[in-house]
Amino acid sequence: MFTEQVQPKSTGRAAQRERTRAGVLEAAQRLFAEQGFRATTIRQIATAAGVSVGTVMAVGDKDALLVAVFDRRIGAVHEARADGREAPPSGTPAARIGALVQPFLDMFGADPALAREYGAILARGTTRAEVFTDLAVALTAEFAAVFRDAGLGADAESAGRAAYLAYLGLLMASPSLRTGMGSIRDQLEDVVGLLADRDSKDPHPKSI
Repeated sequence: MFTEQVQPKSTGRAAQRERTRAGVLEAAQRLFAEQGFRATTIRQIATAAGVSVGTVMAVGDKDALLVAVFDRRIGAVHEARADGREAPPSGTPAARIGALVQPFLDMFGADPALAREYGAILARGTTRAEVFTDLAVALTAEFAAVFRDAGLGADAESAGRAAYLAYLGLLMASPSLRTGMGSIRDQLEDVVGLLADRDSKDPHPKSI
């Protein structure tokens, strides 16, 4: 009976913590979008969320909050693809991989200033982005499947990794995400085309 009484309290506290975290992230996302990442303070986020500065810091510092905001955005895009709301791409390997990354390019391009701050945080390596890391694994596997369909066989895995690294490098290096989304996709498709064409013509392909 004691266990039955304690468990709902524990569950209730966990639910409250999750609601508090969600409120902090909503406030952070709104202020980051309205004021910019650098101009927004932890105290402003606390006021907007109706909590203390200590409560905000328990969720994370500014870097961690921005990573969490993008984790939510990336997760939503990935979920939309996974549950079938996004039609599976078709066409050449380059076109298929371009279509696979387009929803993410659209998401990053919608708020280029914040996306650049997010990229800088990831580059520093001080804050781990769980969803971004999981997405890297998923996209690499999807890219490899495209190359496998194109007949690369054993080299599909390494080609998938190379294509993902090219995508990541282009994304992080883009000086203007809003104007550069089309360029990123075009350049990625060029890389994919070279990978697919090279291995399809090489009778003894080497691992990348």
